[in-house]
Formats: sequence, structure tokens, C-alpha cells
Amino acid sequence: MWELKALIVTLGLLSPTVESMRFDLKSGATKCITEDIKNNSMSVGKYSIVNPNEGYPMPDTHKITVKVTSPRGNNYHYGDRVESGTFAFTAAEAGGYMTCFWAAEHKPLMTFSIDFDWKTGVAARDWLKVAKKGQVEAMVLEFQKMYDTVTSIHDEMFYLREREEEMQQLNRETHSKMTTFSFFSLLFCLLVAAVQLWHLKAFFERKKLL
Repeated sequence: MWELKALIVTLGLLSPTVESMRFDLKSGATKCITEDIKNNSMSVGKYSIVNPNEGYPMPDTHKITVKVTSPRGNNYHYGDRVESGTFAFTAAEAGGYMTCFWAAEHKPLMTFSIDFDWKTGVAARDWLKVAKKGQVEAMVLEFQKMYDTVTSIHDEMFYLREREEEMQQLNRETHSKMTTFSFFSLLFCLLVAAVQLWHLKAFFERKKLL
């Protein structure tokens, strides 16, 4: 029973990421959202400003600028003064990808509500289009989903293992540096203590106390 629970928790932690949210953005402010994506993973996103007057055209003041960048600062998407937009890319490098939303300054101060949906990995695939394109049966499609999910989990496990090895290497280097630092700190303290003893001995000898 415990093994089954552990497996469920593991699968939940390794499953593809789906970020769906609504947040507020004040005029003149910037909000950034980071997603950790592994190499060669598909990622898609869509965003839109919520119309404050439903049933009426969006006010001209409701515009935002959106930029998606890679861990190394490469630009994957840029929308300048838009109401909504989408982006899709295959990650060329592993790490934290950042989506930043910015609203121009406005007086009086305004607040925009933004819907944002960001999917990575298997969740980023449009399975409905896959089914229509290939004319596959529902069971075959489900098997394809399961296969892609298992493949994604397999790749994620290797990715986590690589990250763990990197962290272990960093810990070893840090431990080595701390050991060296501690040794020289102790040596310095002993040297200072010896100098102080020498000065005290010289002082007492001058006072003819020794």
C-alpha cells in the first residue's frame, strides 16, 4: 500500500506542468512567472486581458507587453501593447524560462486582470488535433498519451538525476573550500595567539616580572 502511494506521489511530481492562473497587474508594474523546462520539451502558452466591461469592446487603455525568455536570455516571444496572444516553442536549453508582463504607466492608476495558461511537456500537445489528423481510434490515442507520458517521466527522471549529480558536485566543491578555509583560519588563529604570547613574554621580561 505504501509502495503504491509513493508511486502515485512520484508520478505526480514528474508529470508535465500545467500552469493556469488569473492575476492582477497594475499600470506601470511588471510581473514575471518562471517555469523550469527541460531540454527539447514542448511549451505552449496563451494570455489575455479580462474585459472589465463584458459585452462591450475592450478599452484602448487595456494593453500589455509580454516577453518570454530562456535561462540564457534568448527571446522566444514578444508581444508589444497587445490584448491577448499565444506562444509555442521547443526548449533548446534546460532551466528556468521566464514570461514577463508589463503594463504602461497610466494616471489614474489602473489594474488589469490577466488570464494566463502555460503548458509544458506532454500537456502541451493538442491531442484533439492529433486524433483528427490521424483518424485514430480512441483507445489508440489513449495508448499514445500513456506512451508519451511514460517517455516524459523517463526523461524527467534522467534530468533530475543530472541535476542531483550537479548538486552533489557543488556540495563536494563547497565542502573542500570550507575545509581549506577552516584550516587556514585555524592556522591564522594559532599564529595570532603565538604573537600575543611573545608580546606578553617580552612585556613581562621588560618589567622584570619573569
